[in-house]
Amino acid sequence: MKSPILSIATAAAFVFAIPSFAAGSAADNVSAVDPYVRLAPPGQMVTGAFVVFKNSDDKDHKVVKADSAVSKVAELHTHTMEGGMMKMRPVKDIEIKAKGETALQPGGLHIMLIDLKQPLKEGENVAISITFEDGSSKKFDAQVRKPQAAMAMPMPMDHDHKGMKH
Repeated sequence: MKSPILSIATAAAFVFAIPSFAAGSAADNVSAVDPYVRLAPPGQMVTGAFVVFKNSDDKDHKVVKADSAVSKVAELHTHTMEGGMMKMRPVKDIEIKAKGETALQPGGLHIMLIDLKQPLKEGENVAISITFEDGSSKKFDAQVRKPQAAMAMPMPMDHDHKGMKH
């Protein structure tokens, strides 16, 4: 006959071991900071989502997939310079180094939301789900924002033309 104490001890060991497995997932160790979606111009049914991923883990992680209910397709993308022209290209994953961060930003890595199901409105939240290399996933809300205009470089007020020939 089995000892009930042994069975309880075995069950307790199993129950307490489960959280240690779950705590090691990429989704538990990567946070999404300041996520937003760029407001698309009227009639445009494609836009980008941007966020900073911070990895608190001692090992690297990769985002391998993105989804959102607001679009028919969501892809991981980057911008590359080809033949003097900036082009967008899908990427298979986005790496977040151990104890580091990866910024998804305009002109670089981003989540492309393709074939929007309806126009997005400034201020609304868009739910985005990402999947990591280990199969874990994380959901976050990204607020729809107007694109930021590029800031012009101001001329110094004491700018003089000494020594310059015009």
